[in-house]
Amino acid sequence: MNYSGGNCKYWGWSRTDVQVKKLGLIINPWAGVGGPAGLKGSDGAETVQQALAAGIEPQSHKRAAIALTALESFREQLEILCFAGNMGEDAAKALNFATRVVGQAESEPSTPADTEAAAQVIREAGADLIVFVGGDGTARNMVNALGDDFPVLGIPAGVKMHSACFAISPRAGGEVLRRLMAGQLVDLHEHEVRDIDEKSFREGRVSTRHYGELLVPEEGHFLQAVKNAGREVEELAVADIAADVVEELDPDTLYIVGPGSTTLAILDELGLAGTLLGVDLLRDGELVAADVSAPQIERALAAHDGPAKIILTAIGGQGHLIGRGNQQFSPQVLRAVGRDNLIVVATKTKVTELGGRPLLVDSGDPELDEQWSGFIRVITGYRDAILYPLSNGDL
Repeated sequence: MNYSGGNCKYWGWSRTDVQVKKLGLIINPWAGVGGPAGLKGSDGAETVQQALAAGIEPQSHKRAAIALTALESFREQLEILCFAGNMGEDAAKALNFATRVVGQAESEPSTPADTEAAAQVIREAGADLIVFVGGDGTARNMVNALGDDFPVLGIPAGVKMHSACFAISPRAGGEVLRRLMAGQLVDLHEHEVRDIDEKSFREGRVSTRHYGELLVPEEGHFLQAVKNAGREVEELAVADIAADVVEELDPDTLYIVGPGSTTLAILDELGLAGTLLGVDLLRDGELVAADVSAPQIERALAAHDGPAKIILTAIGGQGHLIGRGNQQFSPQVLRAVGRDNLIVVATKTKVTELGGRPLLVDSGDPELDEQWSGFIRVITGYRDAILYPLSNGDL
């Protein structure tokens, strides 16, 4: 194994090295729990309790398990170093990995201070690489604890991840780890960590700040890009998209409108006060409900006799269509509505900025993600649409 900061390096474990590899694992057990509840984030014990009271089930351990499953054939060569309980031990032992507990959280629920302590202790215990499961806040904890000279890999579990240190999905993260364990040489780059600027967020604007760099192994298209934010909106193109969608709205249909400035323009075209960062329900030109959670959407679908459709736009730069900032679209909601009733809107500039990379679906349900992969129609203007690939991240 070798690694260093600075420009791109190659890194990997030797195929002939029989020494047990030590993989650090840190799980933020509450990461992303506020997303399906429509809470825009999961920071703070009060937010976590509010999400749990709404019936939201935490997903961090499930997403960690998806990534770690890729390493099952390497169990005899791998030891996982972690904190006790739900910060890592439970997930590692559930998959029968050799597990060494090197510490525990000071409080319950665990705090950012616990995450940073875990990173420092696991590094000191001899880990070769730390895998962390969380969102941008957890990535900031890694910067604080480790700096930019120790390799880490983020498994996405937060609400809206802007940083470039995350795999595009848990399965993609698992594939990077599998390639490392198989002795393949993997690129090692410094990647940017960003997080929401809270002042701008409270004012209804999505603006991010740079917090540092992390050293991240990457392979192919398995790592996500930094989210584009704060760029001038293509007002005319967005207005054309909104006009096209509004003209095609069907009566007696429940429209579930996802977050984003492009989708908000559709509600603006109807003269409705929609939610920039939330999910709204629309029927017959009227706003039925604003800023709804996953359980509220599920109840609305159960009570609605007619058809339902979802209107979504992708995150600029990253290309995530499902699974970033819109976890209100739970697998249950997606299956109930169906892929054929998905309306995707994006300007051609946003699509072009992907550089040929596909749109991405990371719902938390690998089977659904695979089923929904393929080409999908994207409305890019007035009476203008393209076919574009939608992928679960597999190459």
